[in-house]
Amino acid sequence: MIDFAETRKAMVEGQLRTSGVLSARVLKAMGSVPREEFLDEGRKAIAYLDMDHRLEGAVGRYMASPVVLGKMIELAEIEQDDIVLDVACGTGYSTAVIAHLANSVVAIETDEAMVAQANQILAGLDIGNAAVIKASLKKGAPAEAPFDVVIIEGAVGIVPQALFDQLRVGGRLVALYGDGASATAVLHIKGEGEIARVEAFNASLPPLTELFPEPAFSL
Repeated sequence: MIDFAETRKAMVEGQLRTSGVLSARVLKAMGSVPREEFLDEGRKAIAYLDMDHRLEGAVGRYMASPVVLGKMIELAEIEQDDIVLDVACGTGYSTAVIAHLANSVVAIETDEAMVAQANQILAGLDIGNAAVIKASLKKGAPAEAPFDVVIIEGAVGIVPQALFDQLRVGGRLVALYGDGASATAVLHIKGEGEIARVEAFNASLPPLTELFPEPAFSL
């Protein structure tokens, strides 16, 4: 029988630390959340491998690999008073990790069944400061805005203006631009009249097709 607690500890020490995730708060959060609970039975045994996991459901979502997720969350510099929007949360693993760092988390998904599943898992883990709602990835959650942090859980071609609009001034948005191994994680910081961009590291996540521009028609 797999000792998931030991496997989780090995993930923190052998994957996250050695890949440059050094925030004590992020390491503690990722060492506290049972990653296996967010996967179907057939994948629980390999939950802590450093890989993306395809999630069961109608929308083709993936759980990000531990290292990529850890680096993106660390880049966002989430504080304990922050309100966070988690875009394309899948079954809620990223939401649970962020909930250990923030005041509250609003997560969005487009598939009603996945939303229900995520909320059920979060409730089962007694995570009371996070909720998953059904919403368009392009539109975000304007009724819950403004947010201190927005994290997008998948590779994108564009970040919709609506997500920037839902950031408060001084807020941070982390997104991974590009499709493939050469995608770039970018930290956006919202100023009074502009958005500053800082390219942070190369990584890979499966694409969110909703957040890529549709190809132009040509003859």
